[in-house]
Amino acid sequence: MTKRQIVGLACAAAAVASGLGAASPAAAAPTVHHVKPGESIQKAMNSAKPGDVVLLAPGTYHESVDVGVSGVTLQGSGARSTVLVPAASETSETSETSATSETSAASDKSAADSACAKAGNGVCVTGTEADPVKNVTVRSLTLRGFSKSGLWATGTDRLRVEKVTSEKNGQWGIAQERSLRGVFRGNTATGNGDAGLFLANTVSAEEGAVDTRRAVISHNRLRDNRIGLTVRRLRNLTVDHNEATGNCTAMFLVGDENTPRPGELRVVANDVHANNKYCAKTARLPYLQGSGIILTGVEDSLVAGNRVEDNVGEAPMSGGIVLAKNFKNALNQRNAIRDNVVVRNGTADLAVQDDGEGNTFRDNTCATSRPGGLC
Repeated sequence: MTKRQIVGLACAAAAVASGLGAASPAAAAPTVHHVKPGESIQKAMNSAKPGDVVLLAPGTYHESVDVGVSGVTLQGSGARSTVLVPAASETSETSETSATSETSAASDKSAADSACAKAGNGVCVTGTEADPVKNVTVRSLTLRGFSKSGLWATGTDRLRVEKVTSEKNGQWGIAQERSLRGVFRGNTATGNGDAGLFLANTVSAEEGAVDTRRAVISHNRLRDNRIGLTVRRLRNLTVDHNEATGNCTAMFLVGDENTPRPGELRVVANDVHANNKYCAKTARLPYLQGSGIILTGVEDSLVAGNRVEDNVGEAPMSGGIVLAKNFKNALNQRNAIRDNVVVRNGTADLAVQDDGEGNTFRDNTCATSRPGGLC
């Protein structure tokens, strides 16, 4: 074969390849599923594929929603204008439902059939540890008045919850278990029966701490809950730039005797003030009042650069930053408490109530401590 023939064959092959490429279909673009009040959010979610957006128009929706597909986004038109409430609460939303709040038979049916609704939750993002739901986003809506949680997630990876208001729910505002790499940013949790934000290894078994692989809780507002934020039996997580006020306890970092131990938490640059609401004791906890940041059974964690002010009470765990005695006798160990402003807290600005070793207090601005000498 001559050189000219070889060049000709190469050109022909390139032309064929180019033609095939031009003829191949383009990748399908993500679909935006528009939903209006009176239409079923669940029906749209059941049709969504990875990459799709279920976009909710302003109004009130009497419905719970199950999300079980990776890569989808559930997005409202803003927390002030898009509201989800339980189906049974239709008559209580008169001031906000107006002409856009009618509930269709389709949404009534989806609400009745929803596993999320039957559990008392508003939005549920549900996978398993073996097959997690990945890269789901929930943003820009309000979840109000559900008997359990506004948002409940289990078996997720890289869940993002952003600009969600979760208020007046029976137990948790926004809650997650058995999940990795979650991001909870710019949310408001207020008036919930237990924690406004609740992240745990699991709620149903005694197990060691889960490495969250750098989950983030950032720039949230936590007000008038029993506990603003609970982080229970987790490792490798950051809590930064949140505001917590008006709760019984602002932030509760909880461990126990199981292994791996909870720890490697970074609690930095938070504004924790006037968490002086009274909450009665439970089977697991004494009464709560006037607590800023509580560590109990946690190790190798950093609490730095926070403002912890005016948290006042006489409860067993009252105080600004408290290393509390764990009900399972798990010790706080090797935690660094530094560069915080901790003032006007009672019973003390800084308090250590257990015998854990290696905890350090450095360069904090404070006036009182128990035992003395920590300021």
